[in-house]
Amino acid sequence: MFKGILVTKTDGVYGASVQSVDDAVLGDGDVTVGVEWSTLNYKDGLAITGKSPVVRKFPLVPGIDFAGTVYSSQNPRWKVGDKVVLNGWGVGESYSGGLAQTARVKGEWLVALPAAFTTRQAMAIGTAGYTAMLCVMALEKHGVRPTDGEVLVTGASGGVGSVAVSLLSKLGYTVVASTGRLEEAPYLQSLGASSVIDRNELSGPGKPLAKERWAAVVDSVGSHTLANACAATRYGGAVAACGLAQGMDFPASVAPFILRGITLYGIDSVMAPLAKREEAWARLARDLDVAKLEALTTEISLEQAIGVAAELLQGKVRGRVVVKP
Repeated sequence: MFKGILVTKTDGVYGASVQSVDDAVLGDGDVTVGVEWSTLNYKDGLAITGKSPVVRKFPLVPGIDFAGTVYSSQNPRWKVGDKVVLNGWGVGESYSGGLAQTARVKGEWLVALPAAFTTRQAMAIGTAGYTAMLCVMALEKHGVRPTDGEVLVTGASGGVGSVAVSLLSKLGYTVVASTGRLEEAPYLQSLGASSVIDRNELSGPGKPLAKERWAAVVDSVGSHTLANACAATRYGGAVAACGLAQGMDFPASVAPFILRGITLYGIDSVMAPLAKREEAWARLARDLDVAKLEALTTEISLEQAIGVAAELLQGKVRGRVVVKP
């Protein structure tokens, strides 16, 4: 038995609570990890509250990522004592995840913890920061350079947005941060944002084409915000889309794509191949300011995680939240 958050569904009644969890809940896997730190992401908020059917089996431990130490391994890639990180792969949805003291997963899902980070720092980054790095990598591979102009980051006060602002700023880009909480402007400027705009400028229905404004965009919001971001992207620019906080819809036109030649990159962090994951974590170790990382991180317990999950979905949580099981 070990301590964890368990999501259950009995006679149609959905629930999540901290309790002693039986080892059988972990399911199959060839590597067992002692979880030292996990984190709360938007999808974890959905899983814990039941606001969206992201959990595919019951009972299940939520938590789409974790960092810790290998307890036992039948996989040749890993040995007892190795420090590892996991992000995605359906963990916390179809397989029990990181919001517990123990996790059991397939060894090919794990990435070695970069020497530059502690396990706590790795979860301060978490799936949100790893996704932000994938977005930055997509913009770089498109050819976007710091001299090309401003880069817009939507949902900037959230986990993906906060890390994206910090990364882009350190890499020399001029970052415009969009947020629904303008009181967070000093926080975003401390991460490196050159200016902060109200999300209302982007969140309503807009025109098929707007005045050219951004060289590139990192969007974690979707819906009208993504459509308006595309409409105002400069000729030949790129937009990296990785989230749907406003909605799954995309009420846009083809105009920015066929008249300005912009490119929309879809960023998937869940099933990304190992080589891309390792590249992203190596880049994070090189390009992320660890001092800024600490400034955007809040630490909570498993018991607190259930309440904070609801606040996360309401947009009341800034930056990253790490969970110590």
